[in-house]
Amino acid sequence: MDNWLTLYKGGIGEYEEKKSRFIATLEPVSSEEAATEFIASIKKKYWDARHNCSAFVLGESGEKTRCSDDGEPSGTAGRPMLNVLTGEHITNACVVVTRYFGGTLLGTGGLVRAYSAAVKEAIANSEVIRKQNGSILKIDCDYNDHGKIVNMAAKNGYLITDTDFGEAVTLTMVSDDVHKLINEITDITSARAACHEPVPAVYAMIEGQVHFFDA
Repeated sequence: MDNWLTLYKGGIGEYEEKKSRFIATLEPVSSEEAATEFIASIKKKYWDARHNCSAFVLGESGEKTRCSDDGEPSGTAGRPMLNVLTGEHITNACVVVTRYFGGTLLGTGGLVRAYSAAVKEAIANSEVIRKQNGSILKIDCDYNDHGKIVNMAAKNGYLITDTDFGEAVTLTMVSDDVHKLINEITDITSARAACHEPVPAVYAMIEGQVHFFDA
């Protein structure tokens, strides 16, 4: 997934320039249809605004993009908004910036600055996550080897998502390099621990916890 971030929770940001008010509403979206519906909902909400400019980025690597100036001079709104999203490497996101005109023309540079600033404020008030492709691995081991595996995981940054204590111990771990993980477990337990078949997974750390995704 390269270095792209996924918008997990949206937010709102505001910017004011010469009494013109810019309200940026940022929302997670997973398809062009969802983005279109979101844009329509914001236009309905802010029906009395002069402009509702928009931009969205979709795909694991931000390969699909669209933007609209919604009546502003060409290239002064939608494109700068889109540039902020792609510049921050944020995907699966749609932003609409609503402008209430303050009576003073801002000029090309002023518009670019204002629309960009509003989007940056919305991002600051949102939550983005980094999804990773990896594998879920279950390991059966005895209690002595359990301690060795836990220490190794802490030292090397491997994630333990669940532990089942019975006659033996079953650990559930997640890693973006499962073959390396299996080799390290095999080495420190002298092959006593049994590793199950790895299961492919997409995951991310959210507030210190591992969350899994369908894609």
